[in-house]
Amino acid sequence: MPDVAGYLSGRWRIERTVHDLRTGTEGRFHGTADFRPDPAGGALLHVEEGELTWNGTAHPASRTLRLRPRPDGSAAIDFADGRPFHDLDLTAGRWTAVHPCAEDRYEGTFTVRSADEWHLEWRVTGPAKRQLLRTVYRRRPD
Repeated sequence: MPDVAGYLSGRWRIERTVHDLRTGTEGRFHGTADFRPDPAGGALLHVEEGELTWNGTAHPASRTLRLRPRPDGSAAIDFADGRPFHDLDLTAGRWTAVHPCAEDRYEGTFTVRSADEWHLEWRVTGPAKRQLLRTVYRRRPD
């Protein structure tokens, strides 16, 4: 994918599993991701909304990230408050990003499966967390 912002633009269905590797518990998130122009300009907002089911209880869940495209087709990903998160380059169809969070380490693998599907796996290791998050994004036709 030569242009990550062009590829991600639009609406996606999300199916995510969250495995707590310390306790053996598992949760599921189902929802949507919308990659839309940031009203402030120069970026895309990545807005996820849906429902997280954990220990049999469903809760609304959401997050917002900002994708800042670069001229070479890659992008910088920031948290909603402007803090840097990671870089993203899907030119080869696959990308690994690392994000330190206090003493924990997040390692994400982004894999393009087709024009309408991509996968993301985050492995979190450290003293506070040991998790595996697997997400499938499928483009919505609307």
